[in-house]
Formats: sequence, structure tokens, C-alpha cells
Amino acid sequence: MEAFLDFLANIPWWVWILFFILLVAIRDIFFQKAHTISHNYPVVGHLRYWLESIGPEMRQYFVANNREELPFNRIERSWIYASAKKENNYEGFGTDRDIYKHQHIFIKNAMIGFQSPKDHTNTKHPYFLPCAKVMGAYNQRKKPYRPASIINVSAMSFGSLSAAAIESLNAGVEKCGAYHNTGEGGLSPYHKQGGDVIFHFGTGYFGVRSKDGGFSMDKLKVLVDENPCIKAIEIKLSQGAKPGKGGVLPGSKITPELAEIRGVEVGVDVISPPTHKAFSTIPELMDLIESIAEETGLPVGIKGAVGKVDQWQELADLMKKTGKGPDFITIDGGEGGTGAAPPSFADHVSLPWSYGFTSVYKIFLDHGLTERIVFIGSGKLGFPGKAAMAFAMGADCINVAREAMMSIGCIQAQVCHTNRCPAGVATQSKWRQSGINVPLKSDRLAQYFNTFKKEFLEITHAAGYEHPCQFHMEDIQVNVDDDYLSSDIRKIYKYQKDKVPFTSMQDLYQCEHLGGKKELN
Repeated sequence: MEAFLDFLANIPWWVWILFFILLVAIRDIFFQKAHTISHNYPVVGHLRYWLESIGPEMRQYFVANNREELPFNRIERSWIYASAKKENNYEGFGTDRDIYKHQHIFIKNAMIGFQSPKDHTNTKHPYFLPCAKVMGAYNQRKKPYRPASIINVSAMSFGSLSAAAIESLNAGVEKCGAYHNTGEGGLSPYHKQGGDVIFHFGTGYFGVRSKDGGFSMDKLKVLVDENPCIKAIEIKLSQGAKPGKGGVLPGSKITPELAEIRGVEVGVDVISPPTHKAFSTIPELMDLIESIAEETGLPVGIKGAVGKVDQWQELADLMKKTGKGPDFITIDGGEGGTGAAPPSFADHVSLPWSYGFTSVYKIFLDHGLTERIVFIGSGKLGFPGKAAMAFAMGADCINVAREAMMSIGCIQAQVCHTNRCPAGVATQSKWRQSGINVPLKSDRLAQYFNTFKKEFLEITHAAGYEHPCQFHMEDIQVNVDDDYLSSDIRKIYKYQKDKVPFTSMQDLYQCEHLGGKKELN
């Protein structure tokens, strides 16, 4: 035995390498049948698969130019990272955008912009930029709510995102006066770090789920009573990534913690159907909205990606007839988001945000209903220029998902659906998420939001207004096509945004229904 070990020890290292390569070649040629390339080109064929696996990273960092990538290009990501870290987010030597390109946005500045008096609210609170409308005011809900920030965290659930990521986001919104939408995974302990919360549920009814998989009003009432951080309820009809498609949460991913939060069984597959059990018609949806508002006292809204508009028309007709209806409507863009979806859905089902929003807003405008509804936009709007266009079109708030993820460390690896997120944001791997420093990342989320609000206010003042709600559609011009090079968005979308009642920032600051007051004191 000793002689054999001595023999092995005397074998040169390069012989071991040749032996390993020989074993790989034998395996490739005689045993594996799945890959033609490695069969026909043993050993070197593996190099092809390895290069393919790191292709996205190679293109992202070494090949693609600053404006080329999707869904967010390098300039957009760099602006978010720099804003979140309170670093220099300026550009030098002028823009490198092609400003004559299709859909490029121009914001028309005034000859003399808005000039803030010395005692203006924003002098003392430079990041104060609340919603100009109050959720639930028209319908006289018991607990109306005015979001203290026009930019907020969109629906992303615990389970989709890691515990550390959710905790960072909620602690971050508490620091900047924003709200945090729970997503449809239920209210977790990580959502309770001091920030305002919009409780969101979909077809799986996680967190308010009955034993038969339906909706439980009793559970919702208990949840709201025990958690005063919940300021409103949102019912998800569909989402941009996969409208009309449900999902499966494999039993292998359902830990005791997730099971308790979502109200499901440990280790058992949970199927979220494509449609709701609690309602199947627009009148039934209206009844559910009013029941929830009556039982909880909170504003209630709906979220949907837009395709056909006949049922939106039916909803508006019913609201006009009854004087009731949702307190806010979140329009999600077909651009997709953090939710994993087949390419056939992500690429083709539902309209992009600007098309979908205008289709719905025009319906409620024609019915004279826009004043009673808070319109929330969700679809890559986390940049001041895009937000200005959204407000000019009729949005009152915006929700951001991927932009918020990037502010706490997401690198756009696009592996959210694999549980292998390298930044620890979209994974349940304890090791990967251990790299997230919650106090630091919460600061970065807050700083990104504050930088966004500051720059958005500066753009607003340059256009001659005190608050973004005052933007008109004629204030935004977009490059269109060869028929005419550019036009204001009123001519493009063929409607005029309804005027939003607004007096002054000071009146908003003194509103008794204003959220996020800790940040403002």
C-alpha cells in the first residue's frame, strides 16, 4: 500500500490534468446524450457552454454601450446607484442620448420658473413632495390617507424578495416618508420596520387566505386591527409581467416562516389561479371593495395591467351610477417587473404603461370621475423625466420596483426566478442575503427617493409650477414618427388631463391625513 501511495505521489501534476481531461472526454462521448456539442467536441465543447453562461455579464460590462441595454441601461442604473449613495450623479459634456430618437421626452421649461419664497415648506423640508390627492376622501372612508411621497415601493412580496431586502426597503421608506406595498405574499415581520404599508393581495389571498384557498374578511380585519402601519388595501387584478396568468409556489420553497405569513401548509405546493374566487364580475368586485372599506375603514384600490378596456368601461359606468368605487387605481405597464413570467407573456401580453394608462384614464375622464381617484403609475417611471410625463398624463403617484431593488444593491443579473440572485435581493438563500447590510441599504433607498424628489421638484420649478400635479399635457413633448417629428402628448393621446385641486405645499404639509409624519417632524 505504501509503495502504491509513493507511486501516486510521484506522478507529475500535468499527468493528473491529462487523466482528468481523458475522463471528461470518455464521459462526453460514451455516456452523456443530452448535448450534441460536447459529444462532438469533447472537453472543448464545455468552453462554449461556460462562455454562454457568462454572456449577459460580459455584454453588460464590456460590450454594450451606455444606452443600449434593457430593461435598464448603464446610464439609468448608474444614476440610481449614485443617487442612492449620495455621490455625483451628474453628466459631463452634454447628453449622449440621441435626442431625435423615437419616444424621446422633452419637458418644456418656463421662461421664468417658479420661485420659492423664503418661508416655503420646501426650504425647511427640501425632500417634501406628497401626493396632491387624499386616498378615500371622496368616498368618506374612516381612515383617509395622503401618501407623503409621490414615489413609493411597488408590490414585491417576501418570498420573491429576501427577508433582508424587504427589511431594507421598509426601513428605508420610513426614513423618507414613502409607503411600501407588500406584494401578494402577505404581511411579514420584515414589513414592520416603521414604514407606511399598502397591504396587497391577489388570487392566492396570502395572509388573508381561508382554508379552502378563498378570501377571508375575518383574517383581513384582524390583520388591519393588529397592524396600524397598514394605510390602505390593494386588490391585484393582474400585473405587468404576466397578466391573466397564475403561479405555483413549490412546496419545497415553503418554509414554516413562509407558511405562517402566507396562511398555507408547509411543504405543499400552492397554486395561485389566474382569476379571483371572491368575485367574477365588475359588480361583485365593487361589492368586495365596499365591504373591505366598511369593515376596515381603510381606502381600497385595485391594480391591473391593461389590455381590453370594456370592463374598465363597465367599472366607470357603475361608479358613475352608484357614487362608489375604488379609492385608487394602480396601472401596471406590460414592461414587466420582478415577477417571473414566460417570454410569451412578458413580451406580448398587456399594453406598455403609457398606452395602458391613457386608455384607462380617458375612460374615467369622460365619466367625470378622475377627481375622486388617486391614479398610481407603475412601469419604469423611477426617473424624474419619465415621472414628469406620467404626472402630465394624469398620474398622482408612482410606484417603483426594480429601481428600488437597484438602490439596495441589485445589479440587474436577471436571475430573479432562479433563487441565485448574486446581490441577495431576490433570493431565499441565507448566505447570499447575508451580504445585505440593512441599515446601510435602507439609507440608500431613502437617499434614492430623496434625490428623485429633489430633482423632480427642480424640474417642476423649471416648468413654472410648485407641484408636479400642475403639469399639463402640453408641457411634455415626445418624438413620434415620420408624419411629424415631435408633438405634445395631448395631441398624441388625444385627451386633456383633468385639473388636480391644489393650493400650496404648506396646505399639504398640514393635512391631517398625511402619512410618513415621522420623517417630517
